[in-house]
Amino acid sequence: MPRSITAEELKRRMDSEQGAIVLDVRAVNAYEDWRIQGDRLKSVNIQNSKLKEFGIASFSEIPKDREVVTVCAKGVAAQEAADMLEEQGYHAVYLEGGMGAWSEFYEPVKAVDTESVTIYQVMRLAKGCLSYVIASGDEAIVVDAGRHIDRYIEFAKQIGVNIREVFDTHLHADHISGGVELARAADANYWIAPEETEGATFQYNALTSGQKFSLGDTHVEVVGLRTPGHTVGSTSFLIADKFLLSGDTLFVSGLGRSDLKGRAKEMAQMMFHTVRTTIAELPDELLVLPGHYSDFREINSVGFVGEPLSTIRANNDMLHMQDEDEFVRIAVGNVGVTPPNHETVIAINRGQIEASSEQKSELEIGPNRCAVKH
Repeated sequence: MPRSITAEELKRRMDSEQGAIVLDVRAVNAYEDWRIQGDRLKSVNIQNSKLKEFGIASFSEIPKDREVVTVCAKGVAAQEAADMLEEQGYHAVYLEGGMGAWSEFYEPVKAVDTESVTIYQVMRLAKGCLSYVIASGDEAIVVDAGRHIDRYIEFAKQIGVNIREVFDTHLHADHISGGVELARAADANYWIAPEETEGATFQYNALTSGQKFSLGDTHVEVVGLRTPGHTVGSTSFLIADKFLLSGDTLFVSGLGRSDLKGRAKEMAQMMFHTVRTTIAELPDELLVLPGHYSDFREINSVGFVGEPLSTIRANNDMLHMQDEDEFVRIAVGNVGVTPPNHETVIAINRGQIEASSEQKSELEIGPNRCAVKH
């Protein structure tokens, strides 16, 4: 019987010099919509039915001298594929839990390390979701926590900090927030812009534009900047005047889409004014750390997603547009596929409906679809 590996072990293999080979046995449309990707990863999509019909040896892209990791939705079909490979003399393991497990894998990466503040980017690779732990002294702020709050509690213990504040840059539509629950578990304060809480049932502290927070013994300053456009109350965070956590407003390769909560044209107009005022006034040397990424190639050579604002400005025409109508036309027209289940996810994040862990996992399956590219 073939052995299984965890998502964490697969990521270690992907980061190794040799890399990893994945045989994804899901249907073609599922594979094309969402799959495991990486610089040192070779991915092949062949269904079990084809392996049985034509024989494994018919597929030269499956090597016999390397161990292959088989992948499916939940691990069952992948185990069958690995068993077939082993029977034919190939080396194979299967990803335990399949794409569902990969979807719930989090990896903290040190993005900023100065004398006064360290910023860890917590990468949820399958979703393209990025959350943050901002640490100074023995205190920390968590921004845009995912629903698996144990990841943040364990990591805080690992680096020796107490979570004091928890922020959400906005009410999320593509994944289920862990912000409220994390704040409760860590005995911390939870903050979100009041504009984001319409219809919400949870308790929160009202985050206002320009509000300042002090963190750690060196009193690192964190400033909330209202940057509407993706949502009415979207808030970015300026840290120590050098780093910008931009949420779903500004990405490395695009801007946040404006259509997920209705009023698409109005929200796109808000984004235009955010771009022409707040973002335009920020200095080039700021390091922008976004809330999502849409392509693994956005991960830089250091291993995190982030670029100087000067680089983003040079590569994004929308940041230089002066015609509001043209900006709105592009922002509304280039959003692409709507994230599935986003209305249900919003309702869960508002606290309006309850869902089991299994239901939440199903709702979050799939890639990030939060950006407008131009």
